[in-house]
Amino acid sequence: MLHVIATPIGNLGDLSPRAVAAFKAATLIACEDTRRTWQLLSHFEIPRPEMVSYRQGNEERLTARIVAAVQAGQDVALCSDGGYPGISDPGYRLIRTCAQAGVPYEVIPGASAVNVALLMSGLSTSSFTFRGFPPRGPGALRNWFAEDADKEHTLVCFESPFRIGATLAAALDVLGDREAAVCIELTKLHERVARGYLSDLVAAFKDATVKGEVALVIAGNNPKFRRPAPPPAP
Repeated sequence: MLHVIATPIGNLGDLSPRAVAAFKAATLIACEDTRRTWQLLSHFEIPRPEMVSYRQGNEERLTARIVAAVQAGQDVALCSDGGYPGISDPGYRLIRTCAQAGVPYEVIPGASAVNVALLMSGLSTSSFTFRGFPPRGPGALRNWFAEDADKEHTLVCFESPFRIGATLAAALDVLGDREAAVCIELTKLHERVARGYLSDLVAAFKDATVKGEVALVIAGNNPKFRRPAPPPAP
């Protein structure tokens, strides 16, 4: 069995007993960074099995090895540095291969920066779209936001702390002044969530130094989430 394990995005207390049991049963762990995963295993006093770094660049080569291990009767654990493997992290290729080949696997739920950010934003949860990391180029970034400009769903994405100011400015320019939230270091000691209209957040983060992982949540195209027009002058 391949065990696809969601790991904590910050607070180690979010690792479930089921995930701990799966790690203990695994004879092979495929993880994004062996050092990070070893720290997690050490915290929970889990004996270290064989570990391989499964990351962009070696996914194709290691996928065949991992599938063969499961087919040979081994329990293999797949995890990333935090959250769900395959969600803006390595893992999709392996999961897809198992699904197509009929290789048994299970997903062990846990922390997700997407869901935590959505709920911490205070914005609508009735429908939302997660789009990973936006492109870096200014033109590509504007086009990326334009794809969702007329849609009512809440938009969730990740962003580098070094680009959040530029990304907020592009969102304001394309989407208009609607509600949003910048979620920083979710579940960690220095967790911080800045909520407001995009114009307020652009001003707040224009020259700010941001440290840590960032999730951006932006309201959909709905009048109740747009900044009200100023009253007419008397």
